[in-house]
Amino acid sequence: MDHYARIQLAIEHLEKHLQEPFNMKDVSAAASFSAFHFQRLFQAITGFTVLEYLRRRRLTEAASTLRNTAQGVLEIALSYGYHSQEAFTRAFDTHFGITPARFRKLEQKALTEEFMQQRIDFNEYRLQLGTAFHMNPPRMVTLEPIRIIGYEYKTNLNSEQHYTEIPGFYHEFGREQKFMNIPERIRLDMAYGVAAHFQEDGAFSFIVGEESSGSGDSLEPGYTCLEIPGGLYAEFTTEGSEQDVRKMIYGSWLPASKYERREGPDFEVTDVWKSTPERLDMKIYIPIK
Repeated sequence: MDHYARIQLAIEHLEKHLQEPFNMKDVSAAASFSAFHFQRLFQAITGFTVLEYLRRRRLTEAASTLRNTAQGVLEIALSYGYHSQEAFTRAFDTHFGITPARFRKLEQKALTEEFMQQRIDFNEYRLQLGTAFHMNPPRMVTLEPIRIIGYEYKTNLNSEQHYTEIPGFYHEFGREQKFMNIPERIRLDMAYGVAAHFQEDGAFSFIVGEESSGSGDSLEPGYTCLEIPGGLYAEFTTEGSEQDVRKMIYGSWLPASKYERREGPDFEVTDVWKSTPERLDMKIYIPIK
């Protein structure tokens, strides 16, 4: 079963439990993905997060209930996961530009249709893939384990926070010369960025560092040591922005490929001597099987 069909199973699970407490792990398990990987695939393909989709779907169904039933606003609010009528009213007004009470009184309720989130059909995304996929194929490489010591930054997939923050992590790492606190550095011209320690809510760590032969037993505060597992990786060379490349990898290449993403961190390697502010000499590695 391909990625799109599997994600559609997760959507069907979410829709069946739309009025129940949301659990990312249960939804992603319906697609046989880890919670973090499911969120990343979903966001790369659709352009918005799972939680944003859930919020839009609940508000859409709540609006339909307001339109077609006589249920009280509080009852509707509670049934779609809001803890109070006030919280529901704020969310409804923010999304639709009108309060639930005023919406219910409108004779012409089609004014909100452009804001309605209909159920996603990932089969449509599969059909669009032929026109959306423009990327040079990756090189398949088998790597030995790599020991990295670096500074650990915290970021999140939600609202594409990581795309905004990660360039700043690199900038701070260089400006503050944090690399000088890495013991027994091996390849001084290569900077590593490693995505690790994934959480179900989209939070993860981004570690900026270098290869090291040190044990990592006594590091400065904020530094960490990790081993990138050996194995098969898809190696992508960046052309354009890193953000666009990553979206293409997860939104187009991986779903269309014969490969599965295996457990382990993504990482990127930048040749600092060959890179310029206008163009990074960077390769991105995705663990696959």
